[in-house]
Amino acid sequence: MRPEEVRALLWSFAYFFCLLAGYYILRPLRDEMGVAGGVRNLQWLFTATFVTMLAAVPLYGALVARLPRRRFIPIVYHFFVANLAIFWLLLALDVERQTVARVFFVWISVFVLFAVSVFWSFMADQFSSEQGKRLYGFIAAGGSAGALAGPALTIGLAPAIGTTHLLIVAALLLEGAVFCALRLEVKSAVALREEAPIGGGSFDGLLMVLRSPYIAGILLWVSLLSVAATFLYFEQARIVADASDDPAVRTRIFAAVDLAVGLLTLAVQFVATGKLIARFGVGPAMALLPLVFAVGFAVLAAAPVLAVVIAFQALQRTANFAISNPAREVLFTVVERDEKYKAKNVIDIVAVRGADAAGGWFYTALRSLGVEARSLPLVAIGLAAACLVLAVALGRAQERRAATRHPGPGL
Repeated sequence: MRPEEVRALLWSFAYFFCLLAGYYILRPLRDEMGVAGGVRNLQWLFTATFVTMLAAVPLYGALVARLPRRRFIPIVYHFFVANLAIFWLLLALDVERQTVARVFFVWISVFVLFAVSVFWSFMADQFSSEQGKRLYGFIAAGGSAGALAGPALTIGLAPAIGTTHLLIVAALLLEGAVFCALRLEVKSAVALREEAPIGGGSFDGLLMVLRSPYIAGILLWVSLLSVAATFLYFEQARIVADASDDPAVRTRIFAAVDLAVGLLTLAVQFVATGKLIARFGVGPAMALLPLVFAVGFAVLAAAPVLAVVIAFQALQRTANFAISNPAREVLFTVVERDEKYKAKNVIDIVAVRGADAAGGWFYTALRSLGVEARSLPLVAIGLAAACLVLAVALGRAQERRAATRHPGPGL
């Protein structure tokens, strides 16, 4: 890092730490509620999430168009804090617990994508392409540290205060993220210029995807990997449900996976992410994740057991968070400012959850047609191979754009 980057870098680290610590307190609860709601109902939950996303994206687009960044970012997070307070009240009063569990599953799936998408849009607005390659690994390590702290807090606090009251802890961490975001709004000439609303319409993000082959390519890469990840999630839910019918045991299994991912990811991000992306480029870094998917599904096809699915889940999420996701976010440093917030939001929200829903129904359809569990991973291997090729092409396109584009906003 350079001296002028230190302040923004540390606040960005803290911002992502608070954001993901709050989410990873909630994630084991979501996974347990998904199993409790019935593994056979998961495709309906994924579909409900996608429909909710379709309704939410135009509202977010209208907010971004009309309000400056300093105002709309806190509004998004305060809205989710208010939602947590409502869920806490309903769960504390034990109101229709199974229904609340299903709604909570959908809500947290919406929350994490919106919250993280807004964060990385903000980062693409703060840092240039060259800075992103050097610094995104360290910034992402803030999220990984939060992903490590969240499960640790869940394991440590759940016996003392109960799982329901963990929602209050998560809400406090989200408020911490808002504080960090506001501290990043430095009053430099660039910051003052960017105080103005972005403008445009509510559906601009969808039009941007249709107009730009570069943005459409990112959407396709994200969608194919999301379908593959959904296959893995369904396999995980099925294998964990077969392994135990005790909700407490299942919650601890999910929390243990999150803890392992946090440790592995944090180690890689502090030591290697920035150097790897800067040395090999965005394309090869993105290609690592589909390579892990291809190898992992091959092993899972040979041995569909709990230990394999846990190890596979931990490795693919580590590859995603430590290498491929920071590399993917660098892709957005070379697009226009409105695309960073609007088109990126469509990719992170609609594409991901739409692919989740499609993947869920695809998985269910294959199972209903009598396809054996050992054969399902072969479909995911084909998706991973297509993503690997697309990653290399997107990396080359990013390098061309960075070479011809004027320097990004930077610090």
